[in-house]
Amino acid sequence: MELSGKVVVVTGAASGIGRALALAFADEGARGVVVADLDGDGAHDVARQIGDHAMAVGGDVATEAGVDEVVSVAEDAFGPVDLFCANAGVAVGTGVETPDADWDLSFGVNIRAHILAARRLVPGWLERGDGYFLSTASAAGLLTQIGSAPYAVTKHAAVAFAEWLSVTYGDQGLKVSCLCPMGVDTPLLQEGLAKPGGDEALGAKVVEAAGELLQPEQVADAVVETLREERFLVLPHPEVLTFFRRKADDYDRWLAGMRRLQRSV
Repeated sequence: MELSGKVVVVTGAASGIGRALALAFADEGARGVVVADLDGDGAHDVARQIGDHAMAVGGDVATEAGVDEVVSVAEDAFGPVDLFCANAGVAVGTGVETPDADWDLSFGVNIRAHILAARRLVPGWLERGDGYFLSTASAAGLLTQIGSAPYAVTKHAAVAFAEWLSVTYGDQGLKVSCLCPMGVDTPLLQEGLAKPGGDEALGAKVVEAAGELLQPEQVADAVVETLREERFLVLPHPEVLTFFRRKADDYDRWLAGMRRLQRSV
């Protein structure tokens, strides 16, 4: 996909990867960029930075009403959505003791929001024979996340849903990519690193130690390149593919290695 002239929606776009994506798509010549975030003020700041070709929407895309509002704003302002970036995400909870409310929040933002967006957009894309869905998952969706069961489980689900969309509709014009970075210098990671201890801090420290800590702009560059080539996996950290292959080659050895990593941090 060439982004010039396209209508794009980015959720979770007030900061971090989402903000970098929105700015990168605008630089690539997108006709319209809808910046969506629960942080409405932050979304408006990003939209103002882009200029006349951007609209901001503050709302919860983990609800049907929130998704409908975002898509309707895009359609009314710029026309049919060409690319939807399901980027909003949360990292809450630790182990099996995590309260139900945190599990529900993780499922709502990290996967249900993707399902709701696809439900709203896929029928029209199939009718047009064209459309693009970008899922922001994580390397945790291909591997796992030490210290946070809700994050690991819901990011696996995000990868699985993106795969399912591609398998089911890929021959009908729907293109799908899945973004799976490791450590990125975002407010989400910095919040984890600032915690005094416990499993949530452990998870952030593992991410920090696992490989190079990228800037959001580097991730956005990788996304633009992958969208242009219409490949499924977006891997700003190429080593994730090596880890994934090792996992598939010898699952028990990989699990033992992850346990050693957990003990070493």
